[in-house]
Amino acid sequence: MNDDLDALKAMMADVPAPDDAKKRADIALAEKNFKNFQGSVVEPRPTSESTPLRAGWISGVKNMFTAMTSRTGLAITTSIAAVGVGVIFVELQNTPLAPQATTPEGAKSLPEESMLAQDEVDDMMVAPADELAGRSIVQMTSPAPATSLSRLSKEAVSIEPQFYFPDDMSESETFSNAAPNPLKTTNEDPVSTFSIDVDTASYAILRSSITNGYLPDPDSVRIEEMINYFPYAYKAPQGDQPFLPSVTVMDTPWNAGTQLVHISIQGALPATDTRPPLNLVFLIDTSGSMQDQNKLPLLKQSFRLMLSELRPEDQVAIVAYAGSAGQVLEPTAASERSTILAALDRLEAGGGTAGQEGLQQAYTIAKSMQSEGEVTRVLLATDGDFNVGIHDPAALKSYIETKRDEGTYLSVLGFGRGNLDDATMQTLAQNGNGQAAYIDTLAEAQKVLVDQLTGALFPIANDVKIQVEFNPSQVAEYRLIGYETRVLNREDFNNDKVDAGEIGAGHTVTALYEITPVGSSAIKNDELRYGSKESVPTPSDELGFLKIRYKTPGETQSELITTPINAGMGETSEDTQFAASMAGFGQLLRDDTYLGDWGWDEAISLAQGAKGVDAFGYRAEAVTLMRLAKSMANGN
Repeated sequence: MNDDLDALKAMMADVPAPDDAKKRADIALAEKNFKNFQGSVVEPRPTSESTPLRAGWISGVKNMFTAMTSRTGLAITTSIAAVGVGVIFVELQNTPLAPQATTPEGAKSLPEESMLAQDEVDDMMVAPADELAGRSIVQMTSPAPATSLSRLSKEAVSIEPQFYFPDDMSESETFSNAAPNPLKTTNEDPVSTFSIDVDTASYAILRSSITNGYLPDPDSVRIEEMINYFPYAYKAPQGDQPFLPSVTVMDTPWNAGTQLVHISIQGALPATDTRPPLNLVFLIDTSGSMQDQNKLPLLKQSFRLMLSELRPEDQVAIVAYAGSAGQVLEPTAASERSTILAALDRLEAGGGTAGQEGLQQAYTIAKSMQSEGEVTRVLLATDGDFNVGIHDPAALKSYIETKRDEGTYLSVLGFGRGNLDDATMQTLAQNGNGQAAYIDTLAEAQKVLVDQLTGALFPIANDVKIQVEFNPSQVAEYRLIGYETRVLNREDFNNDKVDAGEIGAGHTVTALYEITPVGSSAIKNDELRYGSKESVPTPSDELGFLKIRYKTPGETQSELITTPINAGMGETSEDTQFAASMAGFGQLLRDDTYLGDWGWDEAISLAQGAKGVDAFGYRAEAVTLMRLAKSMANGN
């Protein structure tokens, strides 16, 4: 037997008998030291930990172990171990500071049996922790009761993640939309009419939702705005043409039995040195709801970017509304940058919202700035919350239309989430001959207010309407993808009194129809038993006929452009393919009825392969959003 084993046996044989007095003394000393550690009165320095409570806990553990590794501490702990006393460290539960939020409707709670009963948790609390209740810590919702990690790991696979809107958004945000366009039978209804749309708010809103960890409300998804968010290199007009329409007929990515009719419009981009002077009135919401960093502070930063794009002959005025409307800056030359910035910096959020009063004052100032040949526009920046003023939508619509006819247009910029009233924003912009955009980042402000400023503020064609008549002898069925809120009656196309969308300088507009050829196996509807089967007297290769009406700014009578739609027309490009991928993305988010087995992987692959020249990374960002949305939709 070796010496080490003999020594071990001898040591075990000579273990002294327990000494009760020594045991009590050691425990008393340990408790005294523990209280000293817990009762420090010196305020801790800020640390990089996520919360003061967590930082204090970690620092306390470090201090305790430091003390316990000193010569005295080691002696104490050795004595405690010798008499069989164990020390158990239990992470203290945060003292509840607010009632536990109820589980939002639609969110799946953890099974009750997987949670520790509160009584069990209370039994585990260390007495000195009560002292923590009086300390100043970050206000937060108390965490859910602790759960066994082993149980959670087993149950995690079976728990289907639920994606829902945060409480402050689900009930207070409203969106403008309508039911998806239905599939129509050409024999019964061959004509489709709608107003063009160049708004982009829907895409920015869904991006905000996805990057914040939840799928967007289906009603917030307007597919035409997703498609039109991106710049495309369509063929440009020549000469004095305000815009040039183009048509491409291509295969449908999600249905081998159908085709896509891709209609594009490219607006002319006049030289910036020939544009007319701009009179711009900033109407800024400074109500209490605008205090968040992504609202008024972001708004100020955004307008700073915009000022650099204005010319010396342009004029700027600022009106704020919060409880009562007030002029913050009288009409000022854009060259007086410091004066304008000082007025912006004085704005602070607080008070109620009197949107209508501010709107009236802004229009009054805008009228005083108007001169022949100049462009005058009110730019409303808000989180969309109108609490006081014209509550009747019809009256508000009429007021905006009257001012529009007098020559002052209105555009709307939405900021922040939680109070977003997208429906009101859309109503104001559509009836004010303006554009609605949502700004959630400074990069988006750069896109809307710098890169695309000319298109946003200088119209080249008003009341632009599109009408397509499909040939029943070639097209059995069709559906318009998107534009649900822009659909017009057939007779509205030739009625110049019916308002429609505007095209700004350099704007691109895209519309997609999915058509089902006659004889295709993809036809959904049966032929009518008593319907007419007479062929239409048109060329056999003509799928349809495209008509576009528009007004030159300042004119009241429209002009007409027409072109036939032929099979195989145009050339499939990265632009047309990317537009199709965004149409698929939108349908996956809102209604995938017509997509069949085509899903997220196919949509992502199509977009990835059609990124093309992506100078500012917009298309790459879209692919990232699609991948995130796929994970959320699949519960990953």
